[in-house]
Amino acid sequence: MDRLTLNEKRIYEMIKGLEEVVNLPDPVGEITKMWLRPNGMLVGRMRVPIGVIGVIYEARPNVTVDVTGLCLKAGNSVVLRGGSESINSNVALVKILKEALKDEDMHDGVVTYIDIPQREAVIEMIKLEGIIDLIIPRGGEGLIRTVTENSRIPVLKHYKGVCHVFVDRDADLKMAEEICFNAKVQRPATCNAMETMLVDETIAKKFLPKMLKKFEKAGVEIRGCSKTKEIYSHVKEVQEEDYYKEYLDLILNVKVVKDMDEAIEHITKYGSAHSDAIVTTNYEKAMRFLREVDSSAVFVNASTRLNDGYQFGLGAEIGISTDKIHARGPMGLEELTCTKFIVFGNGQLRQ
Repeated sequence: MDRLTLNEKRIYEMIKGLEEVVNLPDPVGEITKMWLRPNGMLVGRMRVPIGVIGVIYEARPNVTVDVTGLCLKAGNSVVLRGGSESINSNVALVKILKEALKDEDMHDGVVTYIDIPQREAVIEMIKLEGIIDLIIPRGGEGLIRTVTENSRIPVLKHYKGVCHVFVDRDADLKMAEEICFNAKVQRPATCNAMETMLVDETIAKKFLPKMLKKFEKAGVEIRGCSKTKEIYSHVKEVQEEDYYKEYLDLILNVKVVKDMDEAIEHITKYGSAHSDAIVTTNYEKAMRFLREVDSSAVFVNASTRLNDGYQFGLGAEIGISTDKIHARGPMGLEELTCTKFIVFGNGQLRQ
């Protein structure tokens, strides 16, 4: 229900996001690099639009506006297919967007919305090789898997967020408490919300009782490992399969770990390469965590909830990519372009 809601605050956020995109530099035509070859030829890379981008998404109707603004600013056309649960909101928003395009003497076909609620429409859409250049699925694991397995078009995945915060033995515990609470409770139904809190055993007895009490007061269901239960006995016992889950709810796994090595091993095994954080005052540990945790965004002393295009200064985002090809992390304008080689010569020939 939270994701479907369109209230005054959300509408204001959409407007603000569009205004930020308007004020961002135009990436199209930017020459990112130039170099001179021994034969006098000047070679470079120029940013160009990808072309037609198909976006398949569920729930949140604000995605309709965010995605359209970004795609158009980067010189692309967009084919939208929102979920059936928000179809009326999406149709209304697309109508407004098309009217705005006409006011600017642009062809309203650069924004197309597929208003067929049946899932078969998705299967047909992802067969449009040669018409759509890139497919970006945003939604649950089932949707992304279906699209990836059936698409004839390149797919940029925005996978689930199984996000972690590791509270190191050298952490400022007050800061750790605030970061962990924000990462879980501020908006639990988002992909960058914390699903597992890892705590160094050296400070676990001091940190956990107060932290878990605060979580419980906020309505969070705690699922703890055996060491967590020794410290805070009335929590539910965590099962191994829970560590793989993206709850999108006020449910939290808690695990006490021996040290940072065990924390990184846990994140590597159970995480989804989305957003992970360490809370520590130790510079060397912080830098090692940044190097060794292979996620789209890695934080030191900050909440995972900040993995967001708006928070990173990219304006509205099209989503958070967990892929390692072309784009990774929050996808703003630059990530909606690709590059082509440009060459300046003065008569050079291949010898």
